[in-house]
Amino acid sequence: MAEVRAVLGEAPEETALRILVVEDEVLIALELECLLEDLGHVSVGVAGSSADAIALGRTASPDVALVDIHLVDGPTGVEVARQLSRDPHITVVFMTANAKRIPPDFAGALGVIVKPYSERAVAGALAYVAQCRAGRPPSADALDGFHLAPALGGGAWTGGTP
Repeated sequence: MAEVRAVLGEAPEETALRILVVEDEVLIALELECLLEDLGHVSVGVAGSSADAIALGRTASPDVALVDIHLVDGPTGVEVARQLSRDPHITVVFMTANAKRIPPDFAGALGVIVKPYSERAVAGALAYVAQCRAGRPPSADALDGFHLAPALGGGAWTGGTP
């Protein structure tokens, strides 16, 4: 991970984010939590259903929610994104293999990382979020595998791979 941070020009202490993982596949959630820790971030919890995600979003005070579209209770991730993005302190990023289900307005999400994701895509997206949250102009140079919402300069979204 040090090489990913070096490429992005980020130090872990500068970018430590509190992250809610909204993912119903246990192995993917565990792998993602390990990756987040390697990148210097903190997982505040994992939610596999929309109700759990919204509840954790309200109680765990995450900075970022990484949201899958299809959860154990169906394709409810879009509604989770809409609910969580209403809180100005939570930045929502979709992480999904169901990118065609993302509405044109991205349901308030900053962007999408299409599964299967790479470590570089996750690191780049979180570095971008950290820069935005710190009030620094974000660099889109390291957004390999991360597509910004069209309203934020990501261009037209067709639901495919960025």
